[in-house]
Amino acid sequence: MSDLPEDPGPATQLYRHRTETVSEERGSGPAVVFAHGTLMDWTMFEPQLEALSDDYRTIAYNLRARTDRFQGPYDLDDLAEDCRVLMDAKDVDSCVLAGMSMGGFMALRFALEYPDMLDGIVLIDSMATPHDEAEQEQYGDMVETAKAEGDVPDPMAEAVSHMLFGQTSIEERTELVEHWKDRWLTYPGEAVHDEVKSWLHRPGVEDRLDEIDVPVLITHGAEDVSIEPERAEPMVDQLPDARMELIPEAGHSSNTENPEAANAAIREFLDDVY
Repeated sequence: MSDLPEDPGPATQLYRHRTETVSEERGSGPAVVFAHGTLMDWTMFEPQLEALSDDYRTIAYNLRARTDRFQGPYDLDDLAEDCRVLMDAKDVDSCVLAGMSMGGFMALRFALEYPDMLDGIVLIDSMATPHDEAEQEQYGDMVETAKAEGDVPDPMAEAVSHMLFGQTSIEERTELVEHWKDRWLTYPGEAVHDEVKSWLHRPGVEDRLDEIDVPVLITHGAEDVSIEPERAEPMVDQLPDARMELIPEAGHSSNTENPEAANAAIREFLDDVY
């Protein structure tokens, strides 16, 4: 495996020395590593771990914001380094890296920095372009409020639920939505603030997608209002080897909202890669 970076900070060292406390691993075979999105944690991939661990070594982990090393500042490059160290600690030479939203932002940068460590990428409700100025202002104001209040306030949790879940889930999967809202209310406001700041003002990588020569699956909730499907569609042509699958009746958290459809798309992709 590759050597650790020189003098990695405690937040990165966490992924080597406390690997088992921040990750869940099931199954054996080719490795699939799952990185969650903002406000989520590894448990959002429970449906994928359950469905795929019969044929694959599935690993889902918590990014910094869901650990005791949540304080920033840090950026997507730091999160990519965390992922690399986690893989090193688990003796994973290469994997398919599946990232949802923020996890997808990180996965693209991981691919550009460590191309030899990837067999493929799954981008779940993510994109290569940056958020626009209006979105940056909106999200920035929300997380400044959370930081000032010390916790995620109820109105923010309610608003975010309509960003992270599709209309079908809001109307028909109320237990799922309430489950995540209850979790968000327990988060330190500073953790959410620094988590969002890690990607909010990121530059796009759309002009470098032609450098990523591993197969890429783009799955996207048809009801996603946070990153509309049309914002992900250009990647199909910009990446050398990419396909896109819309997940019906699902929004920004499509893999947990409609796991049957998401799992079918991911399994077909993994079978082709491996």
